[in-house]
Amino acid sequence: MKMSIAEKKKAKFEKVTETYSVKVHSQSKRLYHIQLSKGAISAFLQKVKQDQLSVQHLEYTPYARHIVASYLLDQVGVEFGELLRNIVHDRDSGGFTLGLEGVTENTDEFVLFSTAISHILGIPNHDAMSEKYYARFTVKDTDNSDSYLRQAYRLFTFHTDGTFVDEPTDWLLMMKMVEQNARGGESRLLHLDDWKDLDKYSKHPLASHKFTYKAPKSKNVDQVVNRATFFNHNGEPGMCFIDQFVYPESIEQAKYLRDLSSSMENDENVIELELPVGDLVVVNNIFWVHGRAAFEKDPNLNRELLRQRGQFNENLI
Repeated sequence: MKMSIAEKKKAKFEKVTETYSVKVHSQSKRLYHIQLSKGAISAFLQKVKQDQLSVQHLEYTPYARHIVASYLLDQVGVEFGELLRNIVHDRDSGGFTLGLEGVTENTDEFVLFSTAISHILGIPNHDAMSEKYYARFTVKDTDNSDSYLRQAYRLFTFHTDGTFVDEPTDWLLMMKMVEQNARGGESRLLHLDDWKDLDKYSKHPLASHKFTYKAPKSKNVDQVVNRATFFNHNGEPGMCFIDQFVYPESIEQAKYLRDLSSSMENDENVIELELPVGDLVVVNNIFWVHGRAAFEKDPNLNRELLRQRGQFNENLI
């Protein structure tokens, strides 16, 4: 019996081993959920502790980040790294979730674990906002920042990362560190191939126009870059866009950007991802856009996320 396209997609990366399992995510046919065994997680954390690889050591010593990645692969197998990279490269998917399965609630260990995952994927870019290879940021009831990142009660609109820096940003990792008194605020995701108006905007005369991008002061980036909204990626559309930092030069350009953003926000295929504390999501930053739903008002709201983003690296070993 011939397999349907959906069944082929499902069968592509689904797998069960002694130390991990991979299945299609319950909220999306595109994403996968990877579950590591608690034994493998505990052994990884014990090895990191035994070798005294603290968060500060990883911040100060770049090679230690790769060592942490090797410790995770020691527990789950080198083929696990190939699996993660294959999923993120795959146009039909390009994303997965996984977490620490309740083995620890220590946020330093969350950083160590996310560092292992990011360095299996590639090399994280320097995050100018935090002056580290990762950033941790909170969302609370009040905010006086100069971007939507920390503003709890409004929609954080769809965008790709790395728009205002002159370096590749192939993938994005986001991990939920802390969540208290939070209702709403789901991570919103949209795969470009599920967006009903993709052809309309990717084939528009302004699709290849190089718009100017400038970052606000909080990003600690003075660079000005010019980027096309759409580009060719392995014969399919890739995207670079964020509404907050793009500077159109005419009313026509502004209307194109406004309508494009509105179309994505209102698309019927938007995913509002449920992500528990201690779990992370990784998506391909070239053909996934992401944002955040608004939170419900609460004076005691406290949400902390970790972010890493970077370039692919095929030379893992």
